Amino acid sequence: MTSTDSSTGAYVSVDGLEVNVGDGVLSLTLNRPDSLNSLTETMLNGVADALERAATDPAVKVVRLAGAGRGFSSGAGIGADDRAKKSGPLSVLDAANRAVRAIVAMPRPVVAVVQGPAAGVGASLALASDVVLASDKGYFMLAFTKIGLMPDGGASALVAAAVGRIRAMRMALLAEKIHADEALQAGLVTAVYPADQLDAEVDKVINTLVRGPAVALAKTKAAINAATLTELEGALSREYSGQSDLLSRTDYIEGIKAFQERRPANFTDL
Repeated sequence: MTSTDSSTGAYVSVDGLEVNVGDGVLSLTLNRPDSLNSLTETMLNGVADALERAATDPAVKVVRLAGAGRGFSSGAGIGADDRAKKSGPLSVLDAANRAVRAIVAMPRPVVAVVQGPAAGVGASLALASDVVLASDKGYFMLAFTKIGLMPDGGASALVAAAVGRIRAMRMALLAEKIHADEALQAGLVTAVYPADQLDAEVDKVINTLVRGPAVALAKTKAAINAATLTELEGALSREYSGQSDLLSRTDYIEGIKAFQERRPANFTDL
């Protein structure tokens, strides 16, 4: 565990999450590249902790949320080790919901950098952000139904608010990959750049936001979110209830087993 000093105290890096502050930017880097930055309870709570602290830190003008390696995030970790470390059956969902709420409530702009896969609750984190910048190699995927679950982390509201009901149904029910160019056309992302230009273009956007009028940006973000994310809290509640049920069902057990065995799942619940 490491820390970065700021005007309101230390920002803490935790296992799987690097946290740094400098030049007006709070950088949050999901750092488990060997698993495409699969998310743990610790990482998600670390994101929320940093954002909640930054909300009142005058040194932070913008937040950069990114993943190490070739992906943004593959979603919640479902390997045996990750599942064994959970403090409870819904602990990762609790932490994910806290992180999403913190992203939306953060008065400074949050810029998500999607250079590869953004799947499951990883997609939720990216789409809760205010500016989503993607590589042409990036894609989004609500993979939940592949393991007998439903979208969570507010995805049922965040995706629908961005692309409308029919496209949201396609992503959630069919669990298809939505590649960056299609995501741009659908309204899921702000801009798409060639992979070798992504970092430079992200820097340009972040520099613009750092130099921007902080109060005006905060009020703009709050107003647009209030107008478009009216169902977010309801979605988080419905997802929590639905996931609580699904996590106890045979289809989830079969979905996890099939994933680990790299075979199609045989779902039987009715």
